[in-house]
Amino acid sequence: MQTTILTIDDEEMIRELLVTALSREGYRCFQAGGAEEARGILNAYRVDLVLLDIMMPGNSGVDVLKEIKSLSSDTVVIMVSAISDTETAMRCIHLGADDYILKPFDIERVLLTIRNSLEKQRLRIENREYQANLERKVEEQTGQVRMAMEELHQTYDHTLTALVRALDAREKETGSHSERVMNYTMLLAEMMGIGEPELGVMARGALLHDIGKIGISDNILLKPARLDEAEWIEMRRHPRLGYDILSGIRFLKGPAEMVYAHHERYDGTGYPNRVAGNAIPLGSRIFALVDTLDAMTSDRPYRRALPFEAVTEEVKRCSGTQFDPDIVRVFLAIPRSRWEEAGKYRFSDS
Repeated sequence: MQTTILTIDDEEMIRELLVTALSREGYRCFQAGGAEEARGILNAYRVDLVLLDIMMPGNSGVDVLKEIKSLSSDTVVIMVSAISDTETAMRCIHLGADDYILKPFDIERVLLTIRNSLEKQRLRIENREYQANLERKVEEQTGQVRMAMEELHQTYDHTLTALVRALDAREKETGSHSERVMNYTMLLAEMMGIGEPELGVMARGALLHDIGKIGISDNILLKPARLDEAEWIEMRRHPRLGYDILSGIRFLKGPAEMVYAHHERYDGTGYPNRVAGNAIPLGSRIFALVDTLDAMTSDRPYRRALPFEAVTEEVKRCSGTQFDPDIVRVFLAIPRSRWEEAGKYRFSDS
């Protein structure tokens, strides 16, 4: 595309001299004797470069410079003056002028200044477009990586859910016990003001709480009668087995800690390490309540599901012993309907 140059000068002889020289160089040329005429050309045509006289009647070159830059910051402006005024020159550069030429000037020097200024303009525009394209590509690639990570996490979660459903089926759990306690855990944690990433860690810990039962014999796990002492010792190994399985997987290290402590009690009488109070991971303290909720409101071989009111009474009774009292207060403030909605499970009324 042909480069367009506008010469603004109140001296017609100067304008004609510049236009003649520039036209021979192949530039498309316009000229104006003042600000008003220049304004019409600038509004009607795309102008790449302006040769702008500073001292003109009416609007000064500095005023016109401001107008040009407000229309297009990419337009190259070379100031022309018959007076060597360093202060004015620096002011023009600060306002966006690209160079400064003194009259009388050598036409070859003017042409060289124009060529250099246009080359700087080209490089500036190319660099800006390159940066914009680079930012767009980075944004696109970041989005693709984020989507891939989300898909990967979804794949992980779907795989874990399938594994846990198989475990629940093996133990003949009612419905999907592990998914319900995961949803209950998320509800209680959210009501406590817990957000990501802790919420995701707690959700996975709740989902995988019984993963260690993979290592427990069916004879013990599915025994219809009460377990004897030796069998209980074996059964109590499952939190440690679960921890050993999960802790070797980097993104499951947090859930592994929760799984290890999910049978600890607030008063220190739980297992496997008999830790107490805040030494128990917060996720495990939350889980203790929701596991009791699901156990009591589900059918068992030895009894029918209990009503929600029986759960709240048990939770109150065990506050400070089995359960963290601070978490109990939040638990009791959540209405039955919210629990049923979270677990997609309706509690018994009697």
